Amino acid sequence: MVKFLKSNKAVVLLQGRFIGWKAVIVRSFDDGTRDRPYGRYLVVGIAKYPKKVIHKDSAKKKMKKSRVKGFIKLVNYNHIMPTRYTLDVDLKDVVSTDVLQTRDKKVMAAKESKKRLEERFKTGKNHRWFFSKLRF
Repeated sequence: MVKFLKSNKAVVLLQGRFIGWKAVIVRSFDDGTRDRPYGRYLVVGIAKYPKKVIHKDSAKKKMKKSRVKGFIKLVNYNHIMPTRYTLDVDLKDVVSTDVLQTRDKKVMAAKESKKRLEERFKTGKNHRWFFSKLRF
């Protein structure tokens, strides 16, 4: 089977705690392990989307509304829906499988990925869809 979902592809999660939330594929694992005998993706997603900023907001309020909260997760191939969008954020050096082993590493990786997602949001380059909440 040809894998058409590569790194930096935007997807929507279909199962679990973050059902209906958007994420970006960081890495794919085709062959499973003993405890997880299925193919899966390592994804970084948005748990809390930025709010709408208006012109009359103060600088402090604009900064607060522009915050993004992220999550890091291993997701089964069957539990995602691909989209046509890609997001050019380099997260491979921040997020890897060994990050998920301990809580401290996961928190540090989540903070770094949050910084990079917020930076991408503030530049405002063609990613309006990814940083807006799905309405359904």
